[in-house]
Amino acid sequence: MNQQESNKIQLEYKNFILNKKHPCIMANSVFAMNNYQLKIYDDIHSDYVINPILLNIESYLNNYDYDSKEFESLIICFKDNKFETELEFEKALWDFLQKIHNQDDKPWDENVSSDPNDPNFSFSIKGKAFYIIGMHPNSSRLARKAPYCTIVFNLHWQFEKLREMGIYQRVKKRIRQRDKKLQGFINPVLADFGSDTETKQYSGREVKQEWKCPFHTNNI
Repeated sequence: MNQQESNKIQLEYKNFILNKKHPCIMANSVFAMNNYQLKIYDDIHSDYVINPILLNIESYLNNYDYDSKEFESLIICFKDNKFETELEFEKALWDFLQKIHNQDDKPWDENVSSDPNDPNFSFSIKGKAFYIIGMHPNSSRLARKAPYCTIVFNLHWQFEKLREMGIYQRVKKRIRQRDKKLQGFINPVLADFGSDTETKQYSGREVKQEWKCPFHTNNI
């Protein structure tokens, strides 16, 4: 991929977040301040992307400034994937996350559960908990209708930092207000950490209450 194509993709993401009234004020902030890393790959189904992405995650963690009040996201773009349905994307997302976990050489973050059906679950990579956001052009949620198949890795620590700063509830309320204004209604699968498993939120698809996450950890 040449630099011109890379720059084009970067601009499409900036347009999606900054110019299309994306409801997540944290996403707006990291893009406005260029506090994000965007890594571009071809195919989410490929086994060959797993180790390079694990290296991306490791580098992101090693260079993260935990003392700063500014947050940073790691965004993985798969530029060649097209999904006709949300179910197709959801399957690809969980297959990808399963491969990432299977190749991960670090223990699960002890601060969160490793059971994907546990309300205290969060996805752990390289020993750190992440909240995963899946996006693609055919998502029914406007906030997830990214220009490409996309996986966003947000450190779970960032949400704990917001709580520590005393602004988590205010930020959450503002995001949900903006989401309702954009879509007309809040995504029904949204739930606070500890009240239901966050795996229901990863793909962006509205899932039933009885939905079970297909992911499994090596120690379950």
